[in-house]
Amino acid sequence: MSGPFADHDRALRTRMQLAAPPIAIGFHRAPPAGVERFDRPMPAPTPDGRTGRVAAGCVFWVHATTRGFATVAADHANCSVGSYTHGFVSRADAATSGDVAAIVAAGWIAASDFPSIPAVEETPGAVTYEPLAEARHGDVVLVRLHAAGLMTLLDAWPDLVIEGKPQCHIIALAQQHGRVAASVGCALSRARTGMPATEATAAIPIDQLDALVDRLARAADANAAVARYAGTDAARFEADA
Repeated sequence: MSGPFADHDRALRTRMQLAAPPIAIGFHRAPPAGVERFDRPMPAPTPDGRTGRVAAGCVFWVHATTRGFATVAADHANCSVGSYTHGFVSRADAATSGDVAAIVAAGWIAASDFPSIPAVEETPGAVTYEPLAEARHGDVVLVRLHAAGLMTLLDAWPDLVIEGKPQCHIIALAQQHGRVAASVGCALSRARTGMPATEATAAIPIDQLDALVDRLARAADANAAVARYAGTDAARFEADA
């Protein structure tokens, strides 16, 4: 069933040659009516009490390419970093967890880095995830893309913010700060989602989607014209080889 963003879905897939269908992520005070809860069983908790429906909130990005669902704080709770960036727990509470202790001990991130990591400020009662083509709710559109798609996105949106770890904080940059933001990914997320090393992600405030799609069309057309010129020009050298 198509929703109000079906045309945007097609445009994003075509213009950025996406690695997976785009999804819509929505932040709500309570689970919205008519949206099923994500219902995978929780495993036994770790010694510090962590468990959840999936290993980390970024795993919901994968499931949402095929169906829509709603989540609550407990569903995200196995990953303290993602719970913090999505506004479910405070920075102080996240810092006391075993998974944060492990990544700090590995030298992956320093405890002093936490204050600079963007997070959603208002604690949500629920977060929804839906395929963009069918979405009825949403604050942020998340796309998974390759280098060529990231090139087109940067051409279309020069104010694009390109970030590193943790990958999930680009959701907060889009939802909280209204920024179009990309991430090169992070080891924590790649291990938990299985996202290929060739993929990056980008988060788009949904109220900027119309403007972005328009700019993407112009950027993609310009890139295609330049590629045709360059291909014709390069053929001269192949003929002489």
